[in-house]
Amino acid sequence: MQDRARIANLAARLIAEHGIADWSLAKRKAVRQLLLPERTALPGDDEIEVALAAHHALFGSERHAETLRGQREEALAWLRKLAAFEPRLTGGVAAGWATAHSDIRIDLVADDSKAVELALINQRIDYHPAPGLPLAAAPELCIDTPRGGVRLVIRTRQGARQRPRRDEPRLDADALSELLRTDG
Repeated sequence: MQDRARIANLAARLIAEHGIADWSLAKRKAVRQLLLPERTALPGDDEIEVALAAHHALFGSERHAETLRGQREEALAWLRKLAAFEPRLTGGVAAGWATAHSDIRIDLVADDSKAVELALINQRIDYHPAPGLPLAAAPELCIDTPRGGVRLVIRTRQGARQRPRRDEPRLDADALSELLRTDG
């Protein structure tokens, strides 16, 4: 169990400091750097999230708070732009463990992903499909902004009800606005 915590802490540091987006890769790198056997039990993503929050609290909490606030302000602008698609901010920016390298992740509801693409085109917003997704995955579009990446995950109404993680924060524009107001 102690090895899992060590792996989680080192993986969190790699994610935060080096921008590793693939958490499985960060865990495997941590195992190698700690000189543990390859078959060592890896921590779950929830353990990485806890370790990331602890890392941010210990190292650069003020800088992290500023970065997170900027990401949340950017997210709020996108939630408002995409209001027709019932947007919800999810992931690290919503939960508060995001790094400066984290994408702003927004879930959208649309019966056809082409409707979202058409809305982006009509607003003259450049986007590109997320690379390397399995065929069964929900369509994802990426937008590059001066504050970082925005990742739009497009789900059907039924798919939106079948989210894999029920404990993940899902903030609409009002909830995010209130969070920004109360966090100073």
